[in-house]
Amino acid sequence: MEATTLADLYRAYIACLNRQDWSELGRHVDEEVEHNGRRLGLSGYRGMLVKDFEDIPDLAFHIELLVCEPPRVAARLAFDCTPRTGFLGLKLDGRKVAFTENVFYTFKSGKIVSVWSIIDKAAIEAQSGR
Repeated sequence: MEATTLADLYRAYIACLNRQDWSELGRHVDEEVEHNGRRLGLSGYRGMLVKDFEDIPDLAFHIELLVCEPPRVAARLAFDCTPRTGFLGLKLDGRKVAFTENVFYTFKSGKIVSVWSIIDKAAIEAQSGR
């Protein structure tokens, strides 16, 4: 798979997330997907994302940096959102926060099979007054 094709697949995946088009998620994510070393499967992965959007109604994924080296994608995603109560164990009380996520994906047959994600919790802590 070429890097340009992989970048297009990734952008389509991000667009699917931002539309919250859960019926289409399986076009982008493999049935046996792993997240941070745990096998969640497509239904578990979908459940994790649905909960994120329930907890953070204005959640939107913005690609800040994208590097493709087939079969892998590395991205820096930017967020500016308002969690309802807390996030990552931090009490936010509906305060808006801005943070980034560094995430690495492995693709197989055009679908995401593995995700490694690191969220900049320190940035959120600084904004929460913690």
